[in-house]
Amino acid sequence: MHMLKQEEEPGDVEVNWDDQQRICTFSKFNTRQRSFQEKLEGLKVCTAQEKEALDDLSMELELADEDELVFYRVGETFIHMPLSRALKRLEHDAAAIDTEIAKLSDGVDECESGMKELKLVLYAKFGSAINLDE
Repeated sequence: MHMLKQEEEPGDVEVNWDDQQRICTFSKFNTRQRSFQEKLEGLKVCTAQEKEALDDLSMELELADEDELVFYRVGETFIHMPLSRALKRLEHDAAAIDTEIAKLSDGVDECESGMKELKLVLYAKFGSAINLDE
């Protein structure tokens, strides 16, 4: 902990309703960003394993006969389906994972952008009297 010099001490800055709303909005963005980041990190770990399994499955399906029924996992159940349908399902599952990652990444970027704008406004008014960094 360090002491501020006399000239660094913030003066009496009045917090009006708009300022309070900006602070609350910043807090919401911050909370949402952390949530998105936690989900994204968890999804990336699961996705690495899932993508590896999908790649292995893709290689196995390339070796199968066209007329052969294959087992395909849906949820926690395995069902028989034609090879062509299994390949389409495989592509769909891989695309769904990529879409979810992109959606979470966009959410993080949107929150960061909103927070950056609010930081500019709030630091311009309050200076060192407010701390918006972690």
